[in-house]
Amino acid sequence: MTTGVKGSPQPGIVSKDAVGARLRALRKSKGFTLKRLSEASGVPVSTLSKIELAQTALSYDKFRAVAQALEVDIAELLQAKNHQAEQAFGSGLVLKASIVEHDEYTSDNYQHKFLFSETRGKDMTPIVATVNSREVNDFSEFIKHPGQEFALVLAGAVRILFEDGTSIHLKRNEAAYFDSSVGHVYLSSSKTPARVLAVCSDR
Repeated sequence: MTTGVKGSPQPGIVSKDAVGARLRALRKSKGFTLKRLSEASGVPVSTLSKIELAQTALSYDKFRAVAQALEVDIAELLQAKNHQAEQAFGSGLVLKASIVEHDEYTSDNYQHKFLFSETRGKDMTPIVATVNSREVNDFSEFIKHPGQEFALVLAGAVRILFEDGTSIHLKRNEAAYFDSSVGHVYLSSSKTPARVLAVCSDR
C-alpha cells in the first residue's frame, strides 16, 4: 500500500500572509494581473488584493475559483513555500492521513483542515471544519461552487442554510448531501462550535 504520510509532521497554522504570498507568486508566474485573474475567476479585484495583502481570508468557493483560473490545484495555494504540491494522485494510489497532522487555515467563519492538501489532481476536496458562526449575518454572502457536497457532523450540531430559504438541521452522526451550486452556509447550533467533515466534488 502506498501512503501519502511521511513520518509525523507537526501541524501548524497556514497564515493569511503565507496564502497571500503564495497567491501573488502563482499569479505572477502565470502572467496574470489582478484584473485578469478577477475576470477569469469571478473574484473581485478588491478581494484578490486584500487576500494578497493578508487583509482577508479565502472561503472555499473563492479558493476553488482562483485555483481553477490559475489552472492549479487548491493544494498549491496552501503551500507556504514556492513549490508545487508534493504528490499527484494517480490510478491505483492509496493515501492515508491523520487529521491531527494537518495544518489549519482559518477564515472569517470556519477553521479548516484541508485533508491531503499536499496532493494535487484530486476529484474531491475533503475538509474538516470547525464552525464558529451562528448567524447568517456573520457571512457577507452565501458560499456556492459547482459540484456536489457531502457533510457529516462529527461533534455538536449545525444548521445548513441555503440561499433559497430552505435549511437542514444536523446533529452528531447525521449527514447531508446537496447541490453545492446553491448558495449555502454552515451555522453552529450547539453550545460549542460544531465540527463537520465536508467533502466537495471538484468536477
